Amino acid sequence: MKETKEKVRLDKWLWAARFFKTRSRAAQAVNGGKVHLNGSRVKAARAVNVGDDLLVSRGNVEFKVKVMGLSLYRRPAVEAQLLYEEYEESILAREENRDLRRMFNASHSAPAKKPNKRDRRKIKEFVRKN
Repeated sequence: MKETKEKVRLDKWLWAARFFKTRSRAAQAVNGGKVHLNGSRVKAARAVNVGDDLLVSRGNVEFKVKVMGLSLYRRPAVEAQLLYEEYEESILAREENRDLRRMFNASHSAPAKKPNKRDRRKIKEFVRKN
């Protein structure tokens, strides 16, 4: 991993650290308020420094991390994980959230078969009733 002393944009760092698949998605997340740097909402062009705290929300999942290194390039996942350190409370909260989602979805079962023509008619009739 090649560390840089240069300034690195927040969206580029998020992309290099593999929080988002593309830099444009990272920029959209930052501008959409899904990423907070040191507790405040920032723009995608904001420079990231070593020691900054980041709160990254991606769908149902939140990551609270500390920036440990800077990189201008997207490297393998093993190297990307060296760019940040996730707080213990963040890891525990994500695991708890995962367990809650699993329990909630455990009661859901898929239908035994696809609805046939008669079943679809009954469904449409039921939905159209107000």
